[in-house]
Amino acid sequence: MGGTENPFSDSDFPKNDGFSPNLTAANTSSLYPFLLSPVMDKTINIIMIIVLLTIMVSLGCTMEVTKIKDHILKPKGVAIAILSQYGIMPLTAFCLTKGFQVPEATAVVILICGCCPGGAMSNILALAIKGDMNLSIVMTSCSTLLALAMMPLLLYLYCHGFSNLQKAVPYVGIITSLVVILIPCGAGILINYYRPQYSKIITKVGLSVLMISMPVICIISIVEIGSSLLHMLSPPLMAIAALMPLIGYAFGYIISWVFRLAQPERRTVAMETGCQNIQLCATIVKVAFPPAVIGPMYLFPLVLGFFQVTEAALLVVLFRCYHWFMTKGKESYRPTSTEEKLKVSEETA
Repeated sequence: MGGTENPFSDSDFPKNDGFSPNLTAANTSSLYPFLLSPVMDKTINIIMIIVLLTIMVSLGCTMEVTKIKDHILKPKGVAIAILSQYGIMPLTAFCLTKGFQVPEATAVVILICGCCPGGAMSNILALAIKGDMNLSIVMTSCSTLLALAMMPLLLYLYCHGFSNLQKAVPYVGIITSLVVILIPCGAGILINYYRPQYSKIITKVGLSVLMISMPVICIISIVEIGSSLLHMLSPPLMAIAALMPLIGYAFGYIISWVFRLAQPERRTVAMETGCQNIQLCATIVKVAFPPAVIGPMYLFPLVLGFFQVTEAALLVVLFRCYHWFMTKGKESYRPTSTEEKLKVSEETA
């Protein structure tokens, strides 16, 4: 670069699980200066890891071995749900990154979000929309366990659709993170199996931690990063964050309708497809990538999570209104005594 020293030299980057960015003159524009102080960066990493482990224990407490066995013996619903989870969302993320022509580092983050499994929030949303809770819990369980193989595989496949992303994904770091989170998830399953009386308490604690941690991390980041967060509010990123869950909800329902699942199962597959494990996305992105490469993009999963919950809440309200209207219409109609006598005579005849 004309004798000018590259401010983003290899020595400036921590080596994270074999991830070594390809720093050429063509792509240094996609790199960020260190936005967080080293102490604050480590603090946020530790907070996110602790929060994720707590949430994964609570998620494991919602999984019941007997229900998983029942759905494995009748795998139609689970198979369709897994097809939706790992078919629709990664493809959606890939198409949106291509359509909006986002930078390389941004594309990796969006692809990781698209390849993530479902989370505990999807179980709550499935309950709110009167879905099949057994299917919801089993789908979350299976997608979480399958993430160990599916996430690296899907990232490997879809990154080949970009010219410079084949070596940009820290596969070792992602696989290590997934192995680590499966341990507390397995602990939660054991707690639910041997000490089910503690499961509800642990689940409530995990959900509370999730609700508190997201705004806390956002506030710390806003204070530390400041104006650099405007990058997160760019129209392309906001459009991608809004479209990803909406497409997931829509196509999850359509696919389950095509395969003729029952109405509660369709709503469940829709919620599970569009609502992913945001805390897992954020933690992987924050811990696995060097700060100067990822910049404020580690907050993108939280923006995506906001749209996931907002759009799902709107769908729940619409469904509840429709359900109330239909129920009220049936209750308001009461057959007359003559109609009741005719019905009785027809049954006895």
